[in-house]
Parts: sequence; C-alpha cells; structure tokens
Amino acid sequence: MKLLEKYFLPSDYFREFHSITPQYLKSRGIKAVITDLDNTLVGYDEPEANESVLEWFKSMNENDIKVTIVSNGSRNRVGRFCDPHDIEYIFRARKPLGSAYRKAVKMMDEDKRETVMIGDQLMTDVFGANRVGLESILVLPVKKKDGWATVVNRRIERVLMKYFDQKGLIQWGD
Repeated sequence: MKLLEKYFLPSDYFREFHSITPQYLKSRGIKAVITDLDNTLVGYDEPEANESVLEWFKSMNENDIKVTIVSNGSRNRVGRFCDPHDIEYIFRARKPLGSAYRKAVKMMDEDKRETVMIGDQLMTDVFGANRVGLESILVLPVKKKDGWATVVNRRIERVLMKYFDQKGLIQWGD
C-alpha cells in the first residue's frame, strides 16, 4: 500500500484552485506552477477563462510565480482558452506520462523541486507529477460532470480516496 501513497497521494489538497495563494506557494518554496485545465480551472465544457481564473493568474504573475497549463486536451481546446491571455500551455500532454511535466518545467526555466502540479485527478495529474518528482496539489473538480474519458478514472479515484480517507491521509471535512 506504500506504492499507492507514493504515486497517488498528493503533497497537499484544496477545495478549489483559487484558494492556493502565492503566499502559500512561496512558504513551500514554490516558484512555478503547472496546472491542469479541465475541471481544475474551469469545467471541461467551458471554452474560456472566467474572471476567477484571470484574477488567480494575475495574482501569480504579480508575485513572480510562473504558471503553465498542461492539458490532455486538443490544441484547439487549450489554445482557445490560453491564447487570448498569453498563458503558456502544453496540449495533448498524455498525462500521466512524464514528458509534458518535464517540458513545462524546462519552459519555465525552474527547478522541479520548486515546481508544483495542480489538478483535479489522482489518476493523471497527481500520479504523473509524483512519478517525475514534482510536488502535487489535488483540488476538487469545479463541476460534477466530466468528459467521457475521465469517467473510468473517477471510479478508480473513488476507491483510492476512500483508502486515503480511512488512513487519515486526505480529509475534506465532509
């Protein structure tokens, strides 16, 4: 069961991405953020950044914390979201494979020990980050509904979350 914790237990967890402040990240020695897009920042069916997302990006920028979106989504999906706001991104990332995580760290010219991955899925975001030695932060999905490719992952995730809850490793307080 130690392997479950090594690969699927996030370094930390928050209910929502915008609760992750620059002050919190700096207190952990974090200078760069890799974040998922769909159901982490906005619903998978929301094509554009909302005010909450833009304010969060602005806050990170004002505090010299670099942010790159790493998404399994298509170029069209991710580009439509990021391009109007000059947000760096990697599309079709093939998470949880490690190449996109390493590429994002290199793009931001930061050390992986000072980089964190923020995402809503244990099976892709957390697992991929943990495999390549990044810190990981799990957030609750912004919407209950997922794209078809995520449905199976969510079933496996529920089993893992129950295990972590029983061990006292993740407690959302519900």
